[in-house]
Amino acid sequence: MGIREFPNGSARGKAATLGMRRSPDVSPRRLSDISPQLRQLKYLVVDEAIKEDLKWSRSVEDLTSASVGLTSIEERILRITGYYGYQPWAASYKRDERSRESPAPAEAQMQAGAEGGGRVNRCCWKCSVTQLKKIFWGVAVVLGVCSSWSGSTQLAKLTFKKFDAPFTLTWFATNWNFLFFPLYYLGHVFKSTEKQSPKQRYRECCRFFGDNGLTLKVFFTKAAPFGVLWTLTNYLYLHAIKKINTTDVSVLFCCNKAFVFLLSWIVLRDRFMGVRIVAAIFAIAGIVMMTYADGFHSHSVIGIALVVGSASMSALYKVLFKLLLGSAKFGEAALFLSVLAAFNVLFITCIPVILYFTKVEYWSSFDIVPWGNLCGFSILLLTFNILLNFGIAITYPTLISLGIVLSVPVNAVVDHYTSEIVFNSVRVIAIIIIGLGFLLLLLPEEWDVWVIKLLTRLKVRKKEEIPEGNGDIASGLPNKSRRTRPSMSSFAH
Repeated sequence: MGIREFPNGSARGKAATLGMRRSPDVSPRRLSDISPQLRQLKYLVVDEAIKEDLKWSRSVEDLTSASVGLTSIEERILRITGYYGYQPWAASYKRDERSRESPAPAEAQMQAGAEGGGRVNRCCWKCSVTQLKKIFWGVAVVLGVCSSWSGSTQLAKLTFKKFDAPFTLTWFATNWNFLFFPLYYLGHVFKSTEKQSPKQRYRECCRFFGDNGLTLKVFFTKAAPFGVLWTLTNYLYLHAIKKINTTDVSVLFCCNKAFVFLLSWIVLRDRFMGVRIVAAIFAIAGIVMMTYADGFHSHSVIGIALVVGSASMSALYKVLFKLLLGSAKFGEAALFLSVLAAFNVLFITCIPVILYFTKVEYWSSFDIVPWGNLCGFSILLLTFNILLNFGIAITYPTLISLGIVLSVPVNAVVDHYTSEIVFNSVRVIAIIIIGLGFLLLLLPEEWDVWVIKLLTRLKVRKKEEIPEGNGDIASGLPNKSRRTRPSMSSFAH
């Protein structure tokens, strides 16, 4: 049933139904002619099933809606029946009704436009200020990444002149990762409005490892492999500094970005991008040219192989992290890096001891150990990792990656004045090719769409400018002819 009747008004409902079935030739001319039927319809209600079927019908919606503003049943009936062309849901009727009821004066419209323009200007100003702050912090982070990475590389080179123990230096610097979570918690206390205790924050960050938190099984299956990869990455990088100059090491390590793309494409099935394949080819070509620059000597070949191995371990670390653990928040990343330090102390400490007693990495006494260089290198490496992992909170990730590329010219300048490096044409071309490949890898995934949109906009603007120019020329010719005709007629007279 489309219409349901109240129990106390069955007779009235029947009369109302008969009244609604009148033929068009006896339709009422005045509202008073159907007033009995209108009073009877007060006891009628639309069935819920019909409401659901006709939920898009404006007549049912207006009949049951209380927010329409109707105060009498007569106006509701006029909406349903459409007597005398009363159809307020029509767009033209709404425009006429609004213009009649509340005609907006020009001053009010201008004021509303001014208010809207002021809001837009304020929003644009806020956006511009926010972007300027992000760019400012981005420049600061870029300088910090560049200085910390190049400084740690140069300080490691200086340390090896007195302390020839790259693995021990790696172990010592990795232990400083303990400071990641305490530093993060200090930032949480100063910045967050809802402050938590260290235990509560630790438990909340432990959810990153699973529902059960950081268990012994999770420690060995998810943290231990990354601890091994972290140690191999840093050890191979430091061992390569002993073999070749820091400029070549820093340039070749930039190839890890290309390795990350290749592994992500193969393992994670990321989107294929031709420009990144070109960047990977540039990286491989730069590695070959860098090897050729020194004449394929065994000393340089070993050093280049060590750097490439370090870049490969770094890429494998990043891809496996995304595959097994996904993305981590700042607190979760800080806790994970502190867990790597715990793994380093518990399971990697035995290796430097073995290397010391086997005299592979041997020093006669602890007095000759350059503790200042070791601590300085560890602090710079810790600063580099903090900026690399937490810098995205205040600036763009692309700007952070630029800091690694800018460390190459810094190391080149330092090597030029401190060592006997020869910047021949092959080495310079190799540096440029690898740097270009790194920059190509920083392009966003939708860069080609943006370029196409930019080109189409430029074409449209050119097409719009050409007809305007032709119209100006065409409109200028009749004006000249009109100006010359009176002069000719007066001359004839």
